[in-house]
Amino acid sequence: MRNAVIGIVVGLVVGVVLGVSIISPRLNASLPDTAAQIAADLPPDSTPPSEAPAAAAPVPPTATAESLLAPAITPDPIVRWRMESAFASTLPQLGAQAKRIETEIWRVSAGGMEIAFNEPGSLVQGKDMVSAVTDGTVDAAFIAPESWPADIPALQLFGAVPFGPRAEEYLAWLYFGGGEKLLNGLAEGLGVQVVICGLVSPEGAGWYRRQLTTVEDLKGLRVRMTGLGARVMNRLGAETVTLNEGEIFHALETGAIDAAEYSMPAIDVQLGLHRMARNYYFPGWHQPATLLALVVNKARWTELKQVQRSQLRAVCGDNVRHGLAEGEASQYRALLNLTKEGVTVRRWPREILSKLSKAWNEVARETAKSDKDFAKVWKSLDRFRKDYAVWRDLGSQ
Repeated sequence: MRNAVIGIVVGLVVGVVLGVSIISPRLNASLPDTAAQIAADLPPDSTPPSEAPAAAAPVPPTATAESLLAPAITPDPIVRWRMESAFASTLPQLGAQAKRIETEIWRVSAGGMEIAFNEPGSLVQGKDMVSAVTDGTVDAAFIAPESWPADIPALQLFGAVPFGPRAEEYLAWLYFGGGEKLLNGLAEGLGVQVVICGLVSPEGAGWYRRQLTTVEDLKGLRVRMTGLGARVMNRLGAETVTLNEGEIFHALETGAIDAAEYSMPAIDVQLGLHRMARNYYFPGWHQPATLLALVVNKARWTELKQVQRSQLRAVCGDNVRHGLAEGEASQYRALLNLTKEGVTVRRWPREILSKLSKAWNEVARETAKSDKDFAKVWKSLDRFRKDYAVWRDLGSQ
């Protein structure tokens, strides 16, 4: 036991002496300042640091495993388009839906896409809007049925169909009945991409100065009307003319026209048409539902990344929802206000509606015989409607 204690004491004394005399001076020695000093102190067979293999770069204290694995991200350039609208921004529903594209695509894309709204005629003067998109005069256009090229009647079936489907049936055919595929085929031939980007509820059938009781009352009437419905009215003896919304009121005021059809009550009241013609007819047989379209230059569409195309489709899909809901919610208020101002809301006499329906069937058959694209689209829609009738009849009250 005595020997063990003596050994421990001796060991401690030796350790203290070595630490003070040998190790401590080396720890306190200053580091060499230059590479020459380092090289001078190296043994003859050592390799200088400049010739040694490069060591891995030190990792900053704040670096994480995730930051080391993440790729370098280069921000994508912002997509900037010019879009002309067929409708003024102040026009409810129609112009408002066009304006929503500008605001919503910016939000959805977090500022990555900018589609600038331009008022009617500000970019394209006296030119077919679809042609202006095709040749790149504008990047995109927001249009309704009357803006489709007259020489491609099949496109009219993607805007509004006389005595045709209401919104839910129309959309069912478009997205699940083959309609969209047919539309894409027609758009390809025009050098554009078409995305359905809005919807309008059933329209009024028009404002007439006097009451109509028989088909004979239509003969000789000068009526502002466009699209396929205008061809039906012409067949029954009316004379249809094309006027934009800013010209209709003056034409009625001066007697240049006897009647005018434009849109739904909430929109018509903004134009003041009820001040010039007091008979407001329903149903709007010519446009039970109206699809609005965003037409995009094909090259601009191709340049978009897949995520950007999805963002644009999402905005347009939301526009359809918004247009349908807002349209249905606003019509009854407009009608109540119109009746308070002395407007007489009338339903078409059964005889006139029957003759209009018969005239439309004749127009559709004749157009299908003369235009193969129209025939293809009309056959698809007609077949879908016959199949859908089972559900339409059971689902309706």
